[in-house]
Amino acid sequence: MSYITKKMKVHRNVPTLDATFAALADPTRRAILARLALGEATVMEIANPFDMTQPAISRHLKVLEGAGLIERRIEGAKRPCRLAPTAITEIDQWLGMLRQALSRNYDRLDDVLAGMQTPKRRKKK
Repeated sequence: MSYITKKMKVHRNVPTLDATFAALADPTRRAILARLALGEATVMEIANPFDMTQPAISRHLKVLEGAGLIERRIEGAKRPCRLAPTAITEIDQWLGMLRQALSRNYDRLDDVLAGMQTPKRRKKK
């Protein structure tokens, strides 16, 4: 699926972004990502500060993994998790497109305001 907006690039990652932003909508999942920003952690290390069960944290991790925000690997009985850099890059690229559009809007507003401040010469009769 893709979408096109006037004067903007075609974005083919909309389903990925939909899953990403849906995952980010939950405060627990955002807190998990903030923890993983500090470095790799096991499920138990992630679950420790939360007032919820390990299976509940595992469900949150599954959503984050499904959205491509985290990666897990197998290390014996442990399943360390870490941030997935590609997902963060996709979010940043999408937000960059919005920042550029907003900047262009401000530039146009600056032009309009500058035009309003320029005194106009009156014609003599």
